[in-house]
Amino acid sequence: MEGLQVVTQDFVNVLITKSDSEDAPPIERRFKKGITIQEFKTKLELVTGGTAGTMKLKVFDNKNNLICDIDNDDALLGSYPIDDGMRIHVTDNFTLVKDFDSADAAERFRLSEEEYEKKDDTLRAFLQRNKLGKYNEEEMNKLKEQQQKELEEEAKLAASVVVGSRCAVRVGNTGTRRATVRYNGPLEGARGLWIGVQYDEPRGKNDGTFNGKRYFTCPPKYGGFVKPVYVTLGDFPVEEDDLDDEI
Repeated sequence: MEGLQVVTQDFVNVLITKSDSEDAPPIERRFKKGITIQEFKTKLELVTGGTAGTMKLKVFDNKNNLICDIDNDDALLGSYPIDDGMRIHVTDNFTLVKDFDSADAAERFRLSEEEYEKKDDTLRAFLQRNKLGKYNEEEMNKLKEQQQKELEEEAKLAASVVVGSRCAVRVGNTGTRRATVRYNGPLEGARGLWIGVQYDEPRGKNDGTFNGKRYFTCPPKYGGFVKPVYVTLGDFPVEEDDLDDEI
């Protein structure tokens, strides 16, 4: 793969689904396009509980059309036609972990914490023995470092967003919506920084409140809170409230 470069933006925001929970809501994550597919699969282990060596990946667009299979572990993530809002579906054998987890929950309910700790056939013992999840100190440190970098990058993006500015918002497959920035900062009970916007049309989820706390005021269903990465500032004219053309 010598000479291959990522010529688009450095990061891509994707939705992650997996084969053992088809009906579950997708998990949204942000990845560097410069990592290899092998590195990408390793990161997906923490998200899905799958195994990098056996998982299969497929890319779907926001209309659920199959775009491609991700099948070259040495290639860069950015060498595949993956855009923001696309979905990556992970197929793997999650059955053993799922069944083990269900049985373990029943076992923990039956035993005291002290008795549970002494057993060597529990999920906790399995994770400790194989250094998986939170018991893999190296991976957890890497995850913390990655999360810290993401928070720092998010802070840089948020710093450029001025309250009162016009903007365009695009999250996943919801399309682009024009809005005005009404809030910039943290939300109680949510991680990181958020941009509060008032949409030109009633396509939001609230009236400027989150978890019962008010951050700005606007009509019902005109408000929303989104991550800074999904906000593009610009001299966008106000959209007319014409919903008759929508179905």
